[in-house]
Amino acid sequence: MSSSPLAPAPFGRVLTAMVTPFTDDGSVDLEAAGRVANHLAEHGHDGVVVSGTTGESPTTTTAEAGELLRAVIDASAGRLKVVAGVGTNDTAHSVELAEQAAKVGADGALVVTPYYSKPTQGGVAAHFEAVASATDLPVMLYDIPGRTATVIAEDTFSRLAEHERIVAVKDAVGDLARGVRIMQATGLAFYSGDDVLNLGWLTHGGCGLVSVVGHVAGDEYAAMVRAVEAGDVAEALRIYQRLVPLVDAVMGRAPGAMMAKAAMQLLGVLDNRHMRLPLVAADDDLVAHLRDALADAGLLDN
Repeated sequence: MSSSPLAPAPFGRVLTAMVTPFTDDGSVDLEAAGRVANHLAEHGHDGVVVSGTTGESPTTTTAEAGELLRAVIDASAGRLKVVAGVGTNDTAHSVELAEQAAKVGADGALVVTPYYSKPTQGGVAAHFEAVASATDLPVMLYDIPGRTATVIAEDTFSRLAEHERIVAVKDAVGDLARGVRIMQATGLAFYSGDDVLNLGWLTHGGCGLVSVVGHVAGDEYAAMVRAVEAGDVAEALRIYQRLVPLVDAVMGRAPGAMMAKAAMQLLGVLDNRHMRLPLVAADDDLVAHLRDALADAGLLDN
C-alpha cells in the first residue's frame, strides 16, 4: 500500500494543458507541438492535456485535433500520459472527438461541461455518460462554471461516479470544502484546475494538478508535489509562494493560452506566439511583465 498522503492519480500528478502552436500562415505547427511536449516531458511532467481550452480547441478542426494528438504522442514517446481534450457543447461532436482520440492512442479524455447551452443537470450527466460510453478511455470531467455557466452539482457527481470510465475531475470551481465532500462521497480523483489553488488541492485530498503555469514551472511543481508526499508542507509552501507572482503574470492579466505561448517563446521553445482569433498574441507590455516574473522566479536569465 502506498505511503503517500496524496490520493491515487490515474493520469499522473503533474500535467499541463499545453498550448497549440501555429505557423506564420495560421496552420497548426505539429513540429513545434512536439517541441513543447518534449520540453514538458523533460521538466517534471507526468502528462499533458492536448486540445484543451489552453490549446485553443474551439478554433481547431476535428482533423487538426487528431493530427496534433498524434504528434504529441509521437514526441512524448511513452514519457507522458497524453489526455485528449474532447469536450464541446455538442454531444455528438464530443463523441466523435473521443472516438478519434481512442483510435489515435490517447491515454484518456478530458470532457468539459457543455458550455453556453446551460443544460439541466440531467442533460449534463447524460452528456458526460454518452462521451464516456463511446470509448474505453478513462475520463476526467472538467468543472469550470466561470467559462461554461453551468456547475456540475454534487448529486450529479455521485451519479457520474457510477460510470466505470469516469475516474477523475479537473476542478476550477475553487471551493475546497465542496471538493472534499465530493471526493469523500464519490472516490473520484481530484486535480487542481486553477494554478493559484494547486497547493490547496494537494493538501485537501487532491491527487495532482492540470496546470497552465506548468509550461514554465514543471520542475517546481514536481518538487512541490514531492514535498507534500514527504510531509514537508513548509517546503511545499515555500515553492508555492515563490511562484505566486508568476501565476499572476500567466493567469491574472490575460487568457492563459496567450501568456503560456509568450512564456514558451521567451524560453526559446517556440519561435512565435501566434494565436487564432478571437485570441490575439500577448502585447509587449504583457510580455515584459511576464519576462520579469520569470526572471524573479529564477526561471529565466535577465
